[in-house]
Amino acid sequence: MGMSSHASQPPQFVRTDGTRFLDGYGRPIRFTGVCVGGWLNMENFITGYAANETLMREKVAAVIGTDRAARFFDRLLTAFYGEADAAFLGELGMTLIRIPVNYHHFEDDARPFELKPDAFDHLDRAIEASGRHGVYSLIDLHALPGGQNHHWHSDNDTHQAQLWRHPHFQDRVEGIWRAIASHYKDNTWVAGYNLMNEPADETRRVVGPLYRRLFDAVRAIDPDHAIFLDGNTYSTEFDMFDATDPRPNTVYSLHDYVPSGLGRGGDYPGETDGVYIDREYARRKFLQRSEYARASGTPIMVGEFAPIYSGNERTDAMRRQLLADQLDLYREFDVSWTSWMYKDLGRQGLVSVAPDSPYRRRFDDFVAKKNRLAADQWGSDRLGGEGVREVSEAVQALAAREFPNWNPYPWGRFDTVATVLNNLLFAQPLAEEYAELFRGLSDDELDALADSFAFEQCVVRESLRDQLVAGGDTASIPTPAGLA
Repeated sequence: MGMSSHASQPPQFVRTDGTRFLDGYGRPIRFTGVCVGGWLNMENFITGYAANETLMREKVAAVIGTDRAARFFDRLLTAFYGEADAAFLGELGMTLIRIPVNYHHFEDDARPFELKPDAFDHLDRAIEASGRHGVYSLIDLHALPGGQNHHWHSDNDTHQAQLWRHPHFQDRVEGIWRAIASHYKDNTWVAGYNLMNEPADETRRVVGPLYRRLFDAVRAIDPDHAIFLDGNTYSTEFDMFDATDPRPNTVYSLHDYVPSGLGRGGDYPGETDGVYIDREYARRKFLQRSEYARASGTPIMVGEFAPIYSGNERTDAMRRQLLADQLDLYREFDVSWTSWMYKDLGRQGLVSVAPDSPYRRRFDDFVAKKNRLAADQWGSDRLGGEGVREVSEAVQALAAREFPNWNPYPWGRFDTVATVLNNLLFAQPLAEEYAELFRGLSDDELDALADSFAFEQCVVRESLRDQLVAGGDTASIPTPAGLA
């Protein structure tokens, strides 16, 4: 794939102009693209491990040694997103990638407030490669010290969000954003800064003041880049912001998942967990979640959305219809969006690691066991969502019988029981089983596993490609060289 003509930086910063975005050349733009999830913030269902990233890395290091583990993961990250990926997205007409990042890339827990010397290596490489193909980058702090929400995707090894309880963690987040702003303040291929992915402050008293603190800290260093603020409760609630006085060059980003498109989802249209979900339901939820952005006269940005695929053609046809309905809605309201997500093992990504790759051959049986135990919330299907049924159904029934009024934040009794039972208790020994699959491998074998994530060894979900391209109003659908 040849280089495009976008190598030099745009002359201006991306900025908001009322309800519109203006690109780096001052032209109105509706951003469309993908989240590069599972890369600089690794997630269990995306790359196939169990539990949370930090635990998984520790277990692998215990098996193959710290130095070899560091080398393996660095090679995997290098393969996961590079020039060929950026070229592919650019040729599809994508204009934005949202890059989820784990705070561990910036500092270690044992050395807080001390920036790692290689903190920006992979980010720099991705931003530069994407810019060469006309694709802007949105930097998303996806996992914060202490955990800003209750689940694995904030690298949380519990089911409690400790960020809100400990000022020490909040101080560290401010330090990280000061470092990011200092590093990228002059880079016009950076579309903006997404300060926190999916915060979940049950008290609703800390999230607003912390946002103001981080906003002011960034603005003191970088007055130019757009700042993206996710709503509370996993980017669905915006009542901590004052609608009469939105901050300049600020975007209030929502996430727009529909229950029937998730792993435990039922028919579309049809019932999921006792609720009838159809096109009008999806519309109502979008209007509810975007109410603040529309009232404040700022651009509407959907930072995450899109269904999970099951491999069952009947189900997947309904998931494609759901996606089509959402994309129609976003076009109607001039919404910018980044689909979740770009690359994985075949569950949801636009691109997936090929089934005959060394990585898939080594880990597919493990992933099957993990799915049977429903140890990934995002990676388990509807039947697996209750795990080993004779155990999980009994525990769920006991909880319902003994605590009928228990409705814990954020998603209620069923989710909390499943998180603790399946995604913590069962996932932790599975993390050790995953690590054991590295035992005895040579450096060449480790390299082959890592390189399985390179674009050249991946396949494209063509139906998703076609839908996203059409949803982005792109005129043509190229077939890039190098597709498996």
